[in-house]
Amino acid sequence: MFYTTIGGWMLAYFVKMVKGDFVGADTKQVEAIFGELTSNRNEMLFWMILISVLGLIVCSMGLQNGVEKMTKFLMSSLFVIMLILVVRATTLDGAIDGLKFYLLPDFGKMAENGFKEAVFAAMGQSFFTLSVGIGALAIFGSYIDKDRSLMGESIQIGILDTFVALMAGLIIFPACFAYNVSPTQGVGLVFVTLPNMFNQMMGGRFWGALFFIFMTFAALSTIIAVFENILSFAMDLWGWSRKKAVAVNGIAIFILSMPCVLGFNVWSGFQPLGAGSTIQDLEDFII
Repeated sequence: MFYTTIGGWMLAYFVKMVKGDFVGADTKQVEAIFGELTSNRNEMLFWMILISVLGLIVCSMGLQNGVEKMTKFLMSSLFVIMLILVVRATTLDGAIDGLKFYLLPDFGKMAENGFKEAVFAAMGQSFFTLSVGIGALAIFGSYIDKDRSLMGESIQIGILDTFVALMAGLIIFPACFAYNVSPTQGVGLVFVTLPNMFNQMMGGRFWGALFFIFMTFAALSTIIAVFENILSFAMDLWGWSRKKAVAVNGIAIFILSMPCVLGFNVWSGFQPLGAGSTIQDLEDFII
């Protein structure tokens, strides 16, 4: 359910970029805009519900007319937008330092943090990005015609997924180094650091809107995939029609997404587990 909240943020930032909310804003003002978004319960709910409704509408149209057509459009548009941004980012002054940081391996850092940790981190990323944990590969794989090779499809997915991930890095890291921005700020990198970076670019409002619509496409395509898993489960297990599965699960998704939305504002003072909590602390809390 966290994807519906993050997807809402992406869509909200695209609209804010188009409206020019970041034009002339300094670093503190950009941080304040993100803080206002996450602290405003009603605004968070609006964007979460909107991105969820968009995903549910696509899924309600069926596999071929909805999921397949929309995903093809989103991914094709995403690919074109990313190519434009890659060209822009890699031609910035100082972008070469970002390319070196991104593409040249630092085995000293790997040795410092432990080889096993690097391997586990890489494996965790691969499982997450290919959606093994949520079963998307199994669900969509079951829809493939028998005349298509699962091995061939798997190879294509792995290549395309890695290629898109590499392009995303070619957008972010050169731009960070070109504008002396730290590339290790996590969520803040996208919602605080990058808007500051776009403010320093010529035509930054345009490039920022382009970046966040690309991020919205990426988030929505994942939301659609996750929703299809849920709908497929309901249809196969209980024999529901697609429309009924969308209606019932749509309500459940809105309700189950609420803790994530409220956790940033209304419930932000409730912190049963601190930053230094262990697995045992989590188990004790659940019990």
